[in-house]
Amino acid sequence: MMGLTFINALVFGVQGNTLRALGKDTPLNQFLAGSAAGAIQCIICCPMELAKTRMQLQGTGEYKLKTKNYKNSLDCLIKIYRKEGLRGINRGMVSTLIRETPSFGFYFLTYDCMTRYLGCEAEDSYVIPKLLFSGGMSGIVSWLSTYPVDVIKSRLQADGVGGVTQYNGILDCVRKSYHEEGWRVFTRGLTSTLLRAFPVNAATFATVTVFLMYMRSEDDLRECEPGPVIQQPSSL
Repeated sequence: MMGLTFINALVFGVQGNTLRALGKDTPLNQFLAGSAAGAIQCIICCPMELAKTRMQLQGTGEYKLKTKNYKNSLDCLIKIYRKEGLRGINRGMVSTLIRETPSFGFYFLTYDCMTRYLGCEAEDSYVIPKLLFSGGMSGIVSWLSTYPVDVIKSRLQADGVGGVTQYNGILDCVRKSYHEEGWRVFTRGLTSTLLRAFPVNAATFATVTVFLMYMRSEDDLRECEPGPVIQQPSSL
């Protein structure tokens, strides 16, 4: 939970600062700023997802053992580092980068377009439902844009847990997965992912936006400068 909170803070912070550096709040700049945020957070996201994958696999299916190898996520990463070094800790980094960079670009671009289209204004009595819907749709579009890459990333990070390595890289994983299971393998688990993505991202974006609205309204009161108080969370 703490890790996700830190990642969200990092993502919104990088996106906002990148957008300011680009100068103008345009759809293209929203996409570029979001992509930059997605790329930066891979440094933390990749090891965290590796630990989560390994923790979920131990004690199940072909990886079932009488005793568990890992006590918790930190213990998992420490043991992976001791056995495989930095390369092991960053297993799946390239596929994570390929997934996260465009995914977060579409994430912020969709939210920006949705809030503009729906006319999310501070004085609107329906602003909260509009923000929730915009955030939820952003999460769905984000996952749809790169979900097949996520499947490959997960398989690469799980590879070698039982002591046998199946894949020699991203392309080899794609080829073998398609050959053995067909094209449906790249959409496996998509429905449950989308069902989770809508409420999670609806709450995330709405919370960030409302918080920024409140902070800006406080600043306006202190400075006695009238003007709109709602902006996109990209200016964080």
